[in-house]
Amino acid sequence: MKKQLLLIATLVVAMSCKTEGTKKEATSNMVENPLLVKSSLDFGAPDFTKIKNEHFMPAILKGMEVQNEEIAKIIANTEAPTFENTIVALEESSKTLDNTTSVFYALAGAHTNDTIKENQKELAPKFSKHNDEVLLNTKLFEKIKAVYDNVENLDLDAESKHLVKEYYKNFVKAGANLSEEKKNELKEINAELASLSNDFGKKLLDASKKGGLTVTDKEQLKGLSEETIKGLEKDGKYEIQLINTTQQPLLQTLENREVRKELFEKSIHRTDAGEYNTSDLVKKMALLRAKKAQILGFDNFASWSLQGTMASTPDKVFEMFNGLIPGSLAKVAAETKEIQAEINKEGNDFTLAPYDWNHFAEKVRKSKYNLNEDEVKPYFELTNVLEKGVFYAATKLYGITFKKRTDIPTYHPDVVVYEIFEEDGSKLGLFYGDFFARDSKRGGAWMGAFVKQSKLRGQKPVIYNVCNYPKPAEGEPALISFDNVETTFHEFGHALHGLFGNQKYASISGTSTARDFVEFPSQFNENWATHPEVLNNYALHYKTGEVIPDALLQKIKNAGTFNQGYSIIENLASSNLDMQWHTISVDTNIEDVAKFEEEALAKMKLKIDEVPPRYRSTYFAHIFSGGYGAGYYSYLWTEMLSHDAYDWFKNNGLLTRENGQKFREQILSKGNTMDYAEMYKVFAGRDPQAEPMLKARGLQ
Repeated sequence: MKKQLLLIATLVVAMSCKTEGTKKEATSNMVENPLLVKSSLDFGAPDFTKIKNEHFMPAILKGMEVQNEEIAKIIANTEAPTFENTIVALEESSKTLDNTTSVFYALAGAHTNDTIKENQKELAPKFSKHNDEVLLNTKLFEKIKAVYDNVENLDLDAESKHLVKEYYKNFVKAGANLSEEKKNELKEINAELASLSNDFGKKLLDASKKGGLTVTDKEQLKGLSEETIKGLEKDGKYEIQLINTTQQPLLQTLENREVRKELFEKSIHRTDAGEYNTSDLVKKMALLRAKKAQILGFDNFASWSLQGTMASTPDKVFEMFNGLIPGSLAKVAAETKEIQAEINKEGNDFTLAPYDWNHFAEKVRKSKYNLNEDEVKPYFELTNVLEKGVFYAATKLYGITFKKRTDIPTYHPDVVVYEIFEEDGSKLGLFYGDFFARDSKRGGAWMGAFVKQSKLRGQKPVIYNVCNYPKPAEGEPALISFDNVETTFHEFGHALHGLFGNQKYASISGTSTARDFVEFPSQFNENWATHPEVLNNYALHYKTGEVIPDALLQKIKNAGTFNQGYSIIENLASSNLDMQWHTISVDTNIEDVAKFEEEALAKMKLKIDEVPPRYRSTYFAHIFSGGYGAGYYSYLWTEMLSHDAYDWFKNNGLLTRENGQKFREQILSKGNTMDYAEMYKVFAGRDPQAEPMLKARGLQ
């Protein structure tokens, strides 16, 4: 969760109108609110035995009030602005609010309910207003600018100097230099965008939850395992819930083509018509963002948004696309021929459709590489993957160790908790793992922090990973696909980035980095999933304990570049959609979202009927409700960094403590304390290169 600078002037007025008796009652309630007192649990972890729905709203409003009071003190201070009385004071003004929102938004994503949803809706415009009241506060900015203008003459360490520059940059980016008239116009746009974004997220969550496929005849589920079918059964029917991507996992194994088609159609049309239609929200947000960029002096939203990133400009992003598209198109064309040949070989007379791709691609995989997903899954039991794979690799690289904690309360029974220790036995932090899909959880996988690392605040990190793996039936093992194995490694890469934060200031600690850098540690960590020493330690048959056979391991490796054309094209298509939506001008006339999307894909030669975008615009949560507007390209950008870094490891002995320590010290522990390109160059000794990624993808 990004650090939020908030202000609530109206709250002070509202509270001043209460009677003395009401004030005492409110104060008593605040004292009893577990979100407003320091948790007695280890590492200050949230005590979910005490936290209730009714605590969130008053705690968040109190956090706003506290921050408002602290900022008022900064402005009222008649002494000359200094690093301590301005920058540090502003940094610490959000501490109470950070503590409350970290828990609230964790549950909003992982275990929501009607109360939390209503709170989100009510808070969205409030947060927008409060952020603007801080970032567009003229008197506050004057003090920040005074410190910034003199920063090179101050006796500050490098991190503190960087903090000053970050605050100044963020205020300017937000519009602090605008006229009061333009600031007011910007505030109105920001408030509207916040509400629209919240509405988008809510509609999408409801659409995914309620828009799935119900099958009444078990025979129509032919191809699925008995365990999978058992997990789908509900009240005598079988319910297939949608996940947030275009393609749905069960399309791979469902043999009934009509059922596959129906499931696919449910997926791609979940939010383009009827009750959950988000088309108008998409159009409004895209145009409002363009208007916002214009007010801030930029040609389009992407140009404004990419400030401070490694890519820096839309042209650089499109340059990356243009470098990847030709090889990707050639690769996907070859894959299309292979899959169509497989369809024909079975005596079918139909042409490959998008809902056929995964099903027949799996058959090609089996015939070409003799690799059967059902043959692989028994070796990937979730707890083994986590403890003997993900944790094992982290111990080998970084010396850290793990101990399961069953005494730390969680927000859901499925959540597991581990305490993490440094090599010398000292405490590092806590890790929560929430791996199974449920109705109260949004789709996808992500990392967050209940408590962010900060030396100034005396905080060690409390980190969580959330995924959406199918939950096994009661008493059955949690066997996951190799894709999900890689996701587990990926998300723990984010966790390591948060755990290894070594900053004084929370706002630039750990994962508080640019979007096209933050995915680097997570994508890099995926590489260890197939490292022989790591894989042989965790890939154990859940019944026999047998280590995965070398022959099967070789099949997985051989199949590693299979279907990569499809994979990269669906990603490029979505990344391109994101950039096309966010490089429009305020004068662009968008009548129809589907038409805009079609033209945007065709413009870059990415309109391929058999390979739809990973996300279509109407359910593209990353960019319309997840803070990744003009930033989805970062997954491809950081994939380049991750493969290049792994290439460095290959050339220097791979899985060694020495290499791990270097990566930790020069990448994972740096947070947002220096230029990212320079940070990478210090680590690798050179600029990143694209060749390792192209080779890994089989594109070169």
